[in-house]
Amino acid sequence: MKTVGIIGGMGPEATVLLMQKLLAAVPARDDADHIPLIVHQNPAVPSRIARLIDGTGEDPAPVLVQMAKQLALAGAQALAMPCNTAHAYAPQIIAATDLPFLDMRAATFMQMRSTYHPGARIGVLASPAVRMVGVYDQLFKDSGLIPVFLADDARLLALIRLVKSGDTGPVALAEMAQIAKSLALQSECLLIACTELSLLTSALTDMPWIDSLDCLTSSIIAYANGS
Repeated sequence: MKTVGIIGGMGPEATVLLMQKLLAAVPARDDADHIPLIVHQNPAVPSRIARLIDGTGEDPAPVLVQMAKQLALAGAQALAMPCNTAHAYAPQIIAATDLPFLDMRAATFMQMRSTYHPGARIGVLASPAVRMVGVYDQLFKDSGLIPVFLADDARLLALIRLVKSGDTGPVALAEMAQIAKSLALQSECLLIACTELSLLTSALTDMPWIDSLDCLTSSIIAYANGS
């Protein structure tokens, strides 16, 4: 199997969740059946929220580029990054090495296009930065799917900050459920486009949803197995 390098730490729990999903998805009978990973768990990557939303933070790109290079030197054969917002810096990461980049956005839209036809309204649960810098804009345009964002995403950003503080308990789950229900009324499917929110998907009931982290998991498995 091929080794995948993970540009992680954004946030740390989301990176661990990806690893757990990969372990659970592989029908392993022994240790050697699992996918080999090299994980760069770097919570010191400059805040994407501070940079892209507040406009005051340090540029994360140089750190992400350095992480990609370090993973390549460590023996990774491809790169993956479990953070939707950080995909705003995908061009710099791709240019940093010769390794394939397993783009979470592309994997997500591959699944959505197989399920939903052009014109379908997709409710996007993501950091406001995803909307502000158009992380998914081109893919929505190419697919004909229609993105639906909350009219006021300050509440969603507050929830993401709550998860980053380590709270994934009843309060966070209840808030996730309320926000998701309000967006589900305007859309045919919800897209979880923030890996912090991937930690709260147990709150989603009676509504169809697709988690970008699950899509990345499938992409990593396919690559590692040579598909």
